[in-house]
Amino acid sequence: MEPMMNMNMQMSFHWGKEATILFKGWPNESTAMYILALLLVFVLAFTMETLSAWPNVKPSMNPVVAGLAQASIYAVRIGMGYLVMLAVMSFNARIFIVAVAGHTFGYFIVKAVTLALAKPAASQP
Repeated sequence: MEPMMNMNMQMSFHWGKEATILFKGWPNESTAMYILALLLVFVLAFTMETLSAWPNVKPSMNPVVAGLAQASIYAVRIGMGYLVMLAVMSFNARIFIVAVAGHTFGYFIVKAVTLALAKPAASQP
C-alpha cells in the first residue's frame, strides 16, 4: 500500500491542461483529450439540467411503473451530478467554467422551452 503522504493533488484553481479528470491518467496532458474532457463535462452538466424538466407522471400510468421511471431518471441525474462534481474537484479553472456553462445553458434551454410551450396556451381565449 502506498502511504497517503505521496499524494500530489492540486488544491487551488489552475489553468493548465495538466489535470486528472475523473480517471487516473486522463486526459494525460493531451490537448485533444483535454478538449474531449471539457466537452464531456459540458454535456454532463447540460444533460443533468435538461433531465430535471422530464415530464411528470401521467395519472393514467401504473404507479409502480411511473415510480420506477421517475426513480431511474433521478438516479441518472444524481450520478451525472456527482461526475460533474468530481470533475470540478480537479481544481482546473476551465473545467469549472465549462461545468457552470453547461448547467447555465441547460437551465436556459429548459426555461425557454417551458415558456414557449406555456405562452400559446395562455393566449388562447
